[in-house]
Amino acid sequence: MELVAGCYEQVLFGFAARPSESWTAVPDFTHHAHSASLSAVAVNNRYVVTGSRDETIQIYDMKKKIEHGALLQHNGTITCLEFYGTAHLLSGAEDGLICIWNTKRWECLKSIRAHKGHVTSLSIHPSGKLALSVGTDKTLRTWNLVEGRSAFIKNLKQNAHIIKWSPDGERYVTVITNKVDIYKLETASITGTITTEKRISSLRFITDSILAIAGDDEMIRFYSCDSQKCLCEFKAHENRIKDIYSFEREGQHVIVTASSDGYIKMWNVDLNKIKDVPSLLCEVNTKARLTCLAVWLDQASETKENSDTAATSSQANEDEKSSIVRKKVCWTDNVDKIEKRKRKITPEKQKLEAPLQKKKKKRNSSA
Repeated sequence: MELVAGCYEQVLFGFAARPSESWTAVPDFTHHAHSASLSAVAVNNRYVVTGSRDETIQIYDMKKKIEHGALLQHNGTITCLEFYGTAHLLSGAEDGLICIWNTKRWECLKSIRAHKGHVTSLSIHPSGKLALSVGTDKTLRTWNLVEGRSAFIKNLKQNAHIIKWSPDGERYVTVITNKVDIYKLETASITGTITTEKRISSLRFITDSILAIAGDDEMIRFYSCDSQKCLCEFKAHENRIKDIYSFEREGQHVIVTASSDGYIKMWNVDLNKIKDVPSLLCEVNTKARLTCLAVWLDQASETKENSDTAATSSQANEDEKSSIVRKKVCWTDNVDKIEKRKRKITPEKQKLEAPLQKKKKKRNSSA
């Protein structure tokens, strides 16, 4: 298991997390991933991808611990990245495009002009047949991934900056500044609203009906989507919280938080005692201004991701038969494909730097 986090200082951190009687997170690698601050990170069972203000997407093979290459399709800051299973990646950026990538050959299957302004967030339905996106054109858009076209456009009163599907795909939420609107899939109508005092920077479904919400303060709050009531709140950091991630391992629910104070923390959430403050499992100080966070779970360790959009290990075998692949012709534009290949670069593969490598070199030279 690897905690991966990006920061303003252009570095991707990797910390190996080891479950035991007392959890530990030890430095595994640091990589100067981009020429500008990191803005997004996503994981599947093999790769970690990062997006940046330098307009590129970097790919890392976590099993081989090497830099795998870079994708150059967007013009503008990469704002959101999301895998669907092992076969596809969706990316959104300030250029208003959503790109669909085949992760076997790392080629762009489709580039969609999604929003008139920036794409601020996207989320893939657990079935892989639908995706939602929001942008600075004050719209929420539904995408039919089977046919590769827009299915529905909803006008919003303000710009939303986060959108998320629930793990069961029965509802989704949008975030506008400090307000969370909860939608039911069947009716596409708002069933409730959660309002916080501070701007919301991140949220994550812990279960199908419980949200973990963080924002421009030091607090984490758990809310019920059904009653919209706060179930629990606790101080998690000394500065604003930038990102939350969650996963399940052997029945244990864990949330991971990253803050501008430089700390990454892991918390144990007891769903049977959801009103109790989660217990701190471990923490690590990166000494950097963190911006984004994810947890890479090695399938060999029999872990199960509890992200709202991730495919489970049982779905992995079905990826090649997914609806996206069956309708592959809809995703491929032969005229544009040659140009897109030109814009994809794969530099020489480099190993990710262990944090102590540089110090060892200095010692050897001085000796």
